[in-house]
Amino acid sequence: MAVTISFMTHGSIDHDRPTAGADRSPAPADLSGVLSGLRLRGAIFLRGEYSEAWAYESLPSIDAAAILDPQATRVVLLHVVAQGRCWIEAGDGERLWASAGDVIVLPYNDQHRMGGTTYAELVPIGALIDPPPWTSMPVIQHGNGGAATQLVCGYLSCDDVLFDPRLRAFPPAFVVTPPDGPARAWVRASIEYALQQTAPAGVDRIAGPTQIPELLLVEVLRLHLASAPAVSNGWVRALQDVVVAPALAAMHANPEHKWSVAELARLSSVSPTVLDERFREVLGLAPIRYLTGWRMHIAEGLLHTTDLPVAAVAPRVGYDSEEAFSRAFKRAHGEAPSVWRVHR
Repeated sequence: MAVTISFMTHGSIDHDRPTAGADRSPAPADLSGVLSGLRLRGAIFLRGEYSEAWAYESLPSIDAAAILDPQATRVVLLHVVAQGRCWIEAGDGERLWASAGDVIVLPYNDQHRMGGTTYAELVPIGALIDPPPWTSMPVIQHGNGGAATQLVCGYLSCDDVLFDPRLRAFPPAFVVTPPDGPARAWVRASIEYALQQTAPAGVDRIAGPTQIPELLLVEVLRLHLASAPAVSNGWVRALQDVVVAPALAAMHANPEHKWSVAELARLSSVSPTVLDERFREVLGLAPIRYLTGWRMHIAEGLLHTTDLPVAAVAPRVGYDSEEAFSRAFKRAHGEAPSVWRVHR
């Protein structure tokens, strides 16, 4: 059964060397204060029971949002994999893989495609589910009778800048694997409880324990951002800063570009000196140091959730060669990307 819960540079090593001047040592990442302050609302709204071979395409973003929360400015989708293995593609992004216990997040409600381990033609999800109003939680049953994949689906509405698609603080889709232990057990127990408690709430919506998807999203974001640069040094504040935000948006949207401080400063309509000073003040990092960390953060996700070889990951995070990328990754993580991938 599938569970869906709505809820980095072209260049060389030289380009990634920190600029002159000392950066503050970042404090241990602790997003609990920021994330606990998010104003979220949402619910689990769908179960999916798929069997190999299967694949579907979601509704366009605007149509999905109109069904889930017509009043919302931004909608976040979650897919929790309860059983089996599946892939997801959002927009023109890479194919990401997820297994039982993983949580798939679509932070901008992008139209996406999902499927199993065996090739199948895409089917529009509208052909698999009756339109609302629903008198009970919809359950999609689709496939050819092979190995099962179970998903639980939920949505969350949030107006916070963290989910502003213009800033691209997150990729269009990402997969989080809670570590073995209490976190992973909590995810499974929470979903099972939410499914048992969900019931019709009216002619046009399904109600359930809303705190479950809210708490789940907060925990998943905390795990995902644990390796992001400077998240504990004013990262969310930086997304709102009139000088820093345009540069961050550019780096997040095109991490493969060979950015210079001068080019980033032009986007922010300030001098390179002002941009450098503002980055250090708000984030505790020089712009290029932040860029390097962001590229490594993206590389981790690609290595963990895709089948891309290291040589293909390198240009996606701005390196002209596999060797240059491997050296930079080893400096950041203490081991080569191929070794790091095996250990994850």
